[in-house]
Amino acid sequence: MSIEIHVNGRPCSVEAEPKTPLLYVLRNELKLKGTRFGCGLGQCGACTVIVDGAAVQSCDVPVSAVAGKRVTTIEALAEGGRLHPLQQAFIDEQAAQCGYCASGIIMSAKALLDTHPAATDQQVREALAGNLCRCGTHSRILRAIRRVASGEVQR
Repeated sequence: MSIEIHVNGRPCSVEAEPKTPLLYVLRNELKLKGTRFGCGLGQCGACTVIVDGAAVQSCDVPVSAVAGKRVTTIEALAEGGRLHPLQQAFIDEQAAQCGYCASGIIMSAKALLDTHPAATDQQVREALAGNLCRCGTHSRILRAIRRVASGEVQR
């Protein structure tokens, strides 16, 4: 079945069964590998993307549910060879050790900061509640996001 979605600002027509997880369409059909497969159950956040402004776990969303909606993946954040402030802050703070969870965490943080540019520490923690990191860089992750929310890293 042909399903129309908008990914990273571009209209896309994908051939997929309606129940196919969005994650599989992004990675396998559209070759966007920045969105990671983690648990496949919507519990780890590695596959987080933004759909119409909200952070969602793409492994837990059927592609048919995003028909006609705007999907943003980590690949869309850098523009003109320049990293998004969250990406730069993660590098500056060495917030990603293995990096597997980083794209999902960055996308969750971006969705929060798009609606709450000066998010509090509590709002950041709540927004990241669905993202797991096994490397233990939580304090660095929070520090990186705090730097962007405070304006220290320019948007």
